[in-house]
Amino acid sequence: MRIGSKIQLVCQMFTLNCKGKLLSLAKPVVMGILNTTPDSFYEGHLNKGLSGLLSIAETMILEGAAIIDIGGQSTRPGSERITADIELERVLPIIKALNTQFPDIIISIDTYYSKVAREAVFAGAHIVNDISSGSIDEEMITTVASFKNVPYICMHMKGTPDNMQELAVYDDIIKEVLDFFISKTDQCRVAGIKDVIIDPGFGFAKTISHNFTLLKHLSVFAMLNKPILAGLSRKSTIYKTLGITPEEALNGTTALNTIALMNGANILRVHDVKEAKEAIILMEALNQNIQ
Repeated sequence: MRIGSKIQLVCQMFTLNCKGKLLSLAKPVVMGILNTTPDSFYEGHLNKGLSGLLSIAETMILEGAAIIDIGGQSTRPGSERITADIELERVLPIIKALNTQFPDIIISIDTYYSKVAREAVFAGAHIVNDISSGSIDEEMITTVASFKNVPYICMHMKGTPDNMQELAVYDDIIKEVLDFFISKTDQCRVAGIKDVIIDPGFGFAKTISHNFTLLKHLSVFAMLNKPILAGLSRKSTIYKTLGITPEEALNGTTALNTIALMNGANILRVHDVKEAKEAIILMEALNQNIQ
């Protein structure tokens, strides 16, 4: 690149209608992860209780999170599946509390159960985030389509969390993931879902090499004309490559989030909002000021 040339972010501009709340993606935004599970690969938010979770959410909002993503079930490799009813016991209290205490925040429910999605939306969630893209619960897509203006996050994954790493085999991962999203977004369109967000599924039925290949070629998925979510936060691609623990993986997360932004990510799903927000601000400043 010649000196003085301008770095152009690939990021496309979108606006999502979240139950009447408009979320602009003219600039990338941060989705803060709020786990209500007793088990997770990253221990930072566990066993905090309702007041502790509200405190974490408040910090995320103050640090610039546009979305709080609430999950009641661990989806780490090899995790044990719980029932929809247990998941609802974990997520509904925090969804209701967030709506009361922070009425302007957009809430996402991270679930692959249509029952959980339905009850969570009725309780105040605005987005459904499904790691299975409707493959675990065949009623999910029609359920989301039945809501008025609830965006749907489709993630690429083979199998289920308990067996996905056994299925991490591809002839051409970019082509196969792209073909998956072409088919899945069309299915969502036909069902009547207005806003679909795509998530390549870093770490889900992917090797470390697969994850780096997806990140390097993330801009390919811009041809789908859908917002792109990147979920790289503290994942094994980072800490295994660096030979560290998930708790030590913040710096590596920021590095890969920055690459994701350069390659077209519209939403960064993270445990650490402040650092992700700073990466967005700095990337925007770089793009605006290099002449």
